[in-house]
Amino acid sequence: MTEDDLAGLLPVVARYLRAMGVVGRPRSWSLRAHFIGRFRRGPDQPWLPLNAWQYNSGVEVARLFRMRLLVARVLPMWGWDTYRAGAGRMMGKALGLVTVADGSGPEFDIGELTTWLNDAVLLAPGMLLHPRTAWEAAGDHSFRVAVTDAGHTVSAEVFLDEAGRPRDFRSEDRWADLPGGPVRAPWSTPVAGWTVVDGRPQMTGGAAVWHLPDGEYRYAEMALQNLDLDVSP
Repeated sequence: MTEDDLAGLLPVVARYLRAMGVVGRPRSWSLRAHFIGRFRRGPDQPWLPLNAWQYNSGVEVARLFRMRLLVARVLPMWGWDTYRAGAGRMMGKALGLVTVADGSGPEFDIGELTTWLNDAVLLAPGMLLHPRTAWEAAGDHSFRVAVTDAGHTVSAEVFLDEAGRPRDFRSEDRWADLPGGPVRAPWSTPVAGWTVVDGRPQMTGGAAVWHLPDGEYRYAEMALQNLDLDVSP
């Protein structure tokens, strides 16, 4: 990426990409990450220890996310979120054997693509430098970004800090898994902070929050342990 590549972009988008260290580097095509933190399955449910690993591709738009929870700090529960070939799926198994959740369909296709977009914005912005991405100004310190894949288009608003790095990501293209069934609701991922690794800004961690009619439901808090870019699956 060079400054000439940024010349045709909106000023706020170019500022974000500069702040994220894309200039002078190859355009990222994949990411591999490891998180630790905590997760809860409902607003009134206890927090469970979490370990999560993921691999995202920007060549074929794909996201493979695996999460391990410990119930009562003893019983392992595994969750898989996947998006590949335009199809999203969310599955959970106790002990890796007994299925406790399994969802697929249009809501999951859209929701999982939105999560891929979130990962790209926060972890590997070079993956957004592609004709499938569209940008729109939303103010001096925010922009809207949309991505299209396999006939699906999702979008979000990204809010920047004073340095031009994301401080929050908000979208209405996801469905919350509630007792009464999936409900489309605003979803955000506030960023905990930033550090610099190998000369490139890297988020320290963040959270995932549903904004429901009866209040916010913060269901995940994760710290980034490791991030590798441009690695084979």
